[in-house]
Amino acid sequence: MSVTIKDIAKAANVSYATVSRALSNHPEVSDKTKKKIQELAKEMGYTPNAIAKGLVTKNTHTLGLIIPDITNPFFPEVAQGIEDCANRNGYQVFLCNSNWQLSKEKEYLKALYGKRVDGIVIGPVSNDISHLLDTASKNVPLVFAAYKPQAENCNYVVTDDYKSAVIAMEYLIKLGHRKIAFIGGQQDSCTNKDRLNGYLDILKKYNIPTVPAYIKHGQFKQKSGYQLTKELLIENEIPTAILAGNDIIALGVIQAIEEFGLSVPNNISVVGFDDISFAALDKIQLTTVFQPKYKIGELCVEILLDKIKNPCNSEFTHKVLEPKLIIRKTCRGI
Repeated sequence: MSVTIKDIAKAANVSYATVSRALSNHPEVSDKTKKKIQELAKEMGYTPNAIAKGLVTKNTHTLGLIIPDITNPFFPEVAQGIEDCANRNGYQVFLCNSNWQLSKEKEYLKALYGKRVDGIVIGPVSNDISHLLDTASKNVPLVFAAYKPQAENCNYVVTDDYKSAVIAMEYLIKLGHRKIAFIGGQQDSCTNKDRLNGYLDILKKYNIPTVPAYIKHGQFKQKSGYQLTKELLIENEIPTAILAGNDIIALGVIQAIEEFGLSVPNNISVVGFDDISFAALDKIQLTTVFQPKYKIGELCVEILLDKIKNPCNSEFTHKVLEPKLIIRKTCRGI
């Protein structure tokens, strides 16, 4: 069993209150007594109960982070920004992976409440965020990472997904492409919707007919990109370019194209989103739209800390970051 303050008090033959004050460096306890009790606590392997302390101080110096896919390199980079910024400010982070499951997201949210975290950063799995908006009633500030809710009464940090798609599509159009397919993620995702709208608006701008069969939705996973691209190539006239919903999807797109006996970019050009680390590998060299992933994480924590320090501030913070096209070798002019 873990050592408690009462155990230390018994061993030191002092009161429970004296131990508590000594461990919290209270000025009413002499330096000699503090040193004795702190050394004894260390010898006995005492670990402070952050939750119990938090019930008293109303602050546990912990944050919760719920991400939808730990296997997607995008989210660990965001998480790194969150952890580094939190640590610099004396906070620790509990990491939870919902694996694109709403039920797990809700379970983790409940668990983080139980741990009395001071704030939560989340990349939600769907547009069903009603359970997340309840955090306000629990006095736990929450920030959405890389997700822009339709509701205004939220804090969020995102890259402009609509502009990201516009940048990518303008580049493909400039290269001469007119038969451009869109292989997206979850259809109801705000990220997917914004990127799809950018794709559709550029087609309209250049008077290029929209081909419904060229638009497919699945999951933000490599396997989904692979399967949807196989369907696309088998069932339809082959496009000259594919805009993938993210870089992970793009990896599956490239795999399917090559298995089909075609090559990237000689037969089909491919553009992704996010600029994950894999995108720059020599054998991939994916043209993609960069998101400042680490910065997203940092800003999320900065917003949380501001809300924690100023609980009476009822204003919501919206941060929209600029995307940037990274040109590599998966696109060519026609």
